[in-house]
Amino acid sequence: MSKTAAITEQDVLNALGKVMDPELGKDLVTLKMIKNIRIDGTRVTFALMLTTAACPLKKELEDNSRNAVMSVPGVTEAVVETGAEVPRAKKIPEKAAIPGVKNTIAVASGKGGVGKSTVAVNLALALAKTGAKVGLLDADVYGPSLPMMMGIHETPQATPEEKLIPIDNYGLKLMSVGFMLDEETPLIWRGPLVMQLVKQFLTGVVWEELDYLIIDLPPGTGDVQLTLVQTIPLTGAVIVTTPQDIALIDARRAIKMFGEVKVPVIGIIENMSFFVCPHCNEKTEIFSKGGGEKTSERYCIPLLGKIPLDVEIREGGDAGKPIAVSKPDSANAKAFSEIAGMVAGKISILDLAE
Repeated sequence: MSKTAAITEQDVLNALGKVMDPELGKDLVTLKMIKNIRIDGTRVTFALMLTTAACPLKKELEDNSRNAVMSVPGVTEAVVETGAEVPRAKKIPEKAAIPGVKNTIAVASGKGGVGKSTVAVNLALALAKTGAKVGLLDADVYGPSLPMMMGIHETPQATPEEKLIPIDNYGLKLMSVGFMLDEETPLIWRGPLVMQLVKQFLTGVVWEELDYLIIDLPPGTGDVQLTLVQTIPLTGAVIVTTPQDIALIDARRAIKMFGEVKVPVIGIIENMSFFVCPHCNEKTEIFSKGGGEKTSERYCIPLLGKIPLDVEIREGGDAGKPIAVSKPDSANAKAFSEIAGMVAGKISILDLAE
């Protein structure tokens, strides 16, 4: 009677090499997502390392990889141990990356008043909820809102080397010029000084190990944006807009600016997209509708999601407890979580692309 050949690690790799990641367009072995294969008789255990804990295809990849291993002759049990390891963005040769920071994401808008900072804060918190290490830099030097939105009323400490130490709150590493100014003190600086300050925040802060550094930019396309793209390699940018025409016109300018400086635009977030009456649940598009979709189609950029105009979101920011923290199970918080998952997925594609 013939004896069944022993299962080898190469047999397992050959099977898993046929499992494709639909978003990245490559197989799991090529993407180095399979690790620590252990074979115990007819039982095979292996680690599936996703590129983000927020991966929307997690179950599909788990099921497909398990089924692939079960197809290997002799295997009677396949155990998948799922983890996540955020890849590091490809470094642009002429720009020095921030030590320890894997990915830098600019949150921008063409004009003020679209809720960009609210989106940046809740996006950062939603990414942190997935288990990622996240920092948030308030680069809106003329109108810093991070201290109020995160409920912080303290000044950052410095190391003996005179590098600033970020303030920790709600699981984020935070830095803002607002931490060093009185709430009513205006920052009256010309361009060169502003550019110097932004460089200090990028390279003179001890960010330590971060999967993502979210950078909340001031509105428009001025000195801060230029300094940012000239100083560090940005992984990508997220554009925040509202549905009305004037906001969309300015959002398109921001998209073109990032295109000219070779920074990928990850996607568009349409904020204040609609209002749902708390009494009758009727949805009203106060600021028009369809603008995000039209801009997405025009520039072939994904529409990452729509955030409603809701008093709870505003109240959370004013009270220093953003909606992602104050009401994590609410529909609004879940909307930010879904957007965070899409952002993380798009970044993984950028990081692993040839």
